[in-house]
Amino acid sequence: MCNSSSISNFLLLPLAYTRQLQLLHFCLFLAISLAALLANGLIISAVACGHLLHTPMFFFLLNLALSDLGSILTTVPKAMHNSLWDTRNISYTGCAAQVFFFLFFMSAEFSLLTIMCYDRYVSICKPLHYGTLLGSRACAHMAAAAWASAFLNALLLTANTFSLPLCHGNALGQFFCEIPHILKLSCSKSCLRELGLIVLSAFLFFGCFVFIVFSYVQIFRVVLMIPSEQGQHKAFSTCLPHLAVVFLFISTGTFAYLKPPSISSLSMDLSVSFVYSVVPPTLNPLIYSLRNQELKAAVWTLITVRFHKH
Repeated sequence: MCNSSSISNFLLLPLAYTRQLQLLHFCLFLAISLAALLANGLIISAVACGHLLHTPMFFFLLNLALSDLGSILTTVPKAMHNSLWDTRNISYTGCAAQVFFFLFFMSAEFSLLTIMCYDRYVSICKPLHYGTLLGSRACAHMAAAAWASAFLNALLLTANTFSLPLCHGNALGQFFCEIPHILKLSCSKSCLRELGLIVLSAFLFFGCFVFIVFSYVQIFRVVLMIPSEQGQHKAFSTCLPHLAVVFLFISTGTFAYLKPPSISSLSMDLSVSFVYSVVPPTLNPLIYSLRNQELKAAVWTLITVRFHKH
């Protein structure tokens, strides 16, 4: 038996036990992190430098790219380090920081996806009020609210998690520090407060999910009433990338946390956690850029200008 005050480090779950597979995982994580850094960095640079992209939709997309970069940089570098040096250790403070920043960026991402849904709803269902409802000040306030609520949510959950006494060792069943796996190490009776906060967060996320579903029902109802096929295509081209990102984020996260124990296994847990924590931040830029001509043009202009300068 041990308590949290006597724990100086945690043991993360190794991705592989043979040296060849560890190096393979290191190369895989390196390729993914470089792809995510490049793709999200291009979007941030294109939106920041392209005057034609200074609109609410691209402003929120820039914030989404920042949250994607943050979530990748929170989990992947430590996994790469452990695979390269054949270790499992992460310090107590390092684990707490990883939990906080992962929750912070994931919460911010979901809040931003909800705000982006509102942007699509106003632009299609209330176009005459778009300038009023989504002015520059309103957009700044909404983005600030998303980041502030994410910070508060992450701070409360992290502080409560690491104030619990740990009674079952320090080995985590995950390749990064995550609250459900830390709760498994804590004393059973002391988890009620943490579970209460998790339920509260789940209700908030569920409220955002209901808002997204309701908004898209209204959006598709209006789009299908547009008489011209060209108008419908233009409306769908702005909505489908956002809808795809929302579906990817929600489906992978929901399956990771709500999958039945009967289908749970070590390899399954690792695969699912990898999919919901690493894949969406990497694919989001690709999904948005594939169907958005303005963004593709801005990214291409940015690349060609940089190339000609060198």
